[in-house]
Amino acid sequence: MSNAPEVFTTDPTETIEVEDGVAKHVEPELFGIPPFGIVAIAMTVLLMIAFFGAKVHRTIGAGLDGRIAAIRENLDEAKKLRSEAEALRAEYTAKIAGAEKDAEAMLETARGEAGAIVEKAEVDAKAMIVRRKQMAEDKIASAERSAIAEVRETAAVVATGAASTLIAKKHDAAADQKLADELINSI
Repeated sequence: MSNAPEVFTTDPTETIEVEDGVAKHVEPELFGIPPFGIVAIAMTVLLMIAFFGAKVHRTIGAGLDGRIAAIRENLDEAKKLRSEAEALRAEYTAKIAGAEKDAEAMLETARGEAGAIVEKAEVDAKAMIVRRKQMAEDKIASAERSAIAEVRETAAVVATGAASTLIAKKHDAAADQKLADELINSI
């Protein structure tokens, strides 16, 4: 044991103690603590780590499970909102296509009427064709503007609802306090 740390070495003169002619062995000590005391301390520390460490892992695991559930709920809500938005988009796309078909049908009707009027009177027919064509184009433009405005309005309502739902879930009293403190500090 010549290369052992000085803490563990025992002076050779201290290993044997003679008392009344009988040799008695002296136990080695670590910082003045006998071997059984060191074992008792080590076991106590080990048991404390096992006891308190298990509780910490359960607490951390429960916190992570709660956060995972909240994230899954947010993802499900986002999927639902996306599917609603896609359904609205498809509905308004169909409305726009229907309006275009109606406009085409109107144009065809106007052309047919114009052809009949041309047979009656060429001068009156040219004026009527121009009027009907302009009316059809105005109606198409009006229908497109109306459909686009309706799509925008619905998208704004859906986005506002989604935003308010997400803000309500994410913005709690602590966030309100932090925001108020930041506003007061900026003044």
